[in-house]
Parts: sequence; C-alpha cells; structure tokens
Amino acid sequence: MSNVLIVGELKNGELKKISKEITSAGRKIADALGGKVTALLIGSGVEKFAGDLGAVGADSIVTVNAGDFNAETWANLVAGVIKEKNPSVVLVPHTSQGKDYSPRVAVKVGAGIVADAVGLSVDGGKVVAKKPIYSGKAYGNFKVTSPIAIFTVRPNSQEVVQKAGAGAAEAASPSAGDAKVKIVSSDLSGGNKVQLAEASIIVSGGRGIKGPENWPVLQGLADVLGAALGASRAAVDAGWISHSHQVGQTGKTVSPNCYIACGISGAIQHLAGMGSSKYIVAINKDGDAPIFKVATYGVVGDLFEVVPALTDEFKKVLG
Repeated sequence: MSNVLIVGELKNGELKKISKEITSAGRKIADALGGKVTALLIGSGVEKFAGDLGAVGADSIVTVNAGDFNAETWANLVAGVIKEKNPSVVLVPHTSQGKDYSPRVAVKVGAGIVADAVGLSVDGGKVVAKKPIYSGKAYGNFKVTSPIAIFTVRPNSQEVVQKAGAGAAEAASPSAGDAKVKIVSSDLSGGNKVQLAEASIIVSGGRGIKGPENWPVLQGLADVLGAALGASRAAVDAGWISHSHQVGQTGKTVSPNCYIACGISGAIQHLAGMGSSKYIVAINKDGDAPIFKVATYGVVGDLFEVVPALTDEFKKVLG
C-alpha cells in the first residue's frame, strides 16, 4: 500500500486553489496504489480548512501551528511529518514557496524529486510525472525510483474533483528546527490584481498594443473576466510594463484554463511560458503570426477593435 501526502498552501489566510488540485490528484494516485491521502496544512488557524480538503479526497488532515513562512522551517516541519506518516508519494505546489522548501525536504528524507509536473499518472506501481522540457518545446515522462517520490505540481494543471474522504483532522508538532536564515522584510512590487502564475484566465499583451498608454484596453477585459494581466518580453523590454507581468522563458511559466494573447506574435520564448494553457485565444492582425499555430481560437483583426467588443459582450453575459 502506497500512501500520499499533499502539502497545502495558504495566502493571506485563505486556502489556495492549488491545494485542492493536488489533493484531488493525490486521491487518484492513492486509489490506483491502494493507499490513503493525508493533507498537511501549516500555519495559524489552518484547522478551519480541513473540511475543504476532506471534500476533495483527503482521508486525514494534519495541521501544524506555525508563524510566517520560512523555507528552512517549512522544510523541517514537512520532513518531520513525512518521517511520521511514511508516505511513498508527496505532492507540493509548484509555487514560489513550494519551489523554495521542496528540494530541502528531498535532501532531508532522501527522496527523489521531479519539479513542475503538469500531469500525473500511475504505471507499474510508480507515479509518472509529465513535465515540460527544452523550454516547453517538448514534454518528458519521469519516474522516481527512490522509496519516497516528491513532485511539485504546476497550478491549474490538475482538475478539482469532489470526492469526499474521511477528512479526520489531527494536530501535529514536528520540530521546526533552528532556522539559520530569517526573513527580515519583504518588498512587494504590487504586481497584478490577480496573481499571474496561478490565474485561471490571463489576458496578455505584446508589441501590438503600441504603447504603455494602451494597457487599460486589456486591463478592462481582464477585470471583467477576473483575469490576470500578462505581457510578452517585447512589451517588457520596451519599458511598457514591469517584468512581474512577463510570461515566457525569461518570465513566468503559466498554465491557465484560458490564455488570451493580444498583439503577440508568438516567439518560441513566449510559447515556452504559456504553451500548456488549456485554451489559447490569439488576437492579431497578422494572419501569419506564429501564435495562430498553437491557438485554440484565432481572431485576425485589430486588437483595438476586437478587445473592446469582447469586453462589452462579456459584460452583458457576466454582468
């Protein structure tokens, strides 16, 4: 029997969607391997989210009371729970936090680790992780041969399925250890209204928007859809918007349900950052733009006519 441990994540006191995604993914893996799913929540007052994870497949929820995030501390806490629960598979969000502490955990528990998985399946009693390789130009399938396998999972890559587990909650007190590095301050850029890497919908602009004064055209559509605002490297390099919005090989890698590319030609470096989007909508007046080769839907037209028309129609439909 192979058990699965998922490590949930919170932001501003709220459970992030990726926590439910990896719990559902863990449920499928555990069912295939004949095991159980344990969800780990670290933070203050996390007990209230036990029901949310129980509803999507967690058999038990372990809560650990801790202060603000610290990669060393989190690694010690997660490693402590792994040693106690002895899971064969550990799923971690592929977020800034997860990418920080998961390699430390792997070293502490002697686990193999695969980062940025966008697909998870079971073959021959082992989990197979599908992940982008060669800057998103291809995908590879990976197995971990060590007794414990850790996978960091890209947000929006897994479906949330309602399948109730037992949802029994228990408190744990693993050792936090002595962190040698402490966060003394955080300087946040402000960034997007919706976090880019975890957004379900992204409206992104490129050199075709012609200048920084035209971002409100795209922001209006993003606001109606509850989407994040993204940009190509060309727009960022031109100084039209901050790097925090950049999608691509030298920016953020995203996997939204819908990616709306406005005035973006579709250079390979940009496609590397958004090619795994479930649906890609391209709006470009150049019908030969490379973006149309990967687009689910394409509109050949002037974005300054198409985007406002889309915004108006979505307002009518969504209210």
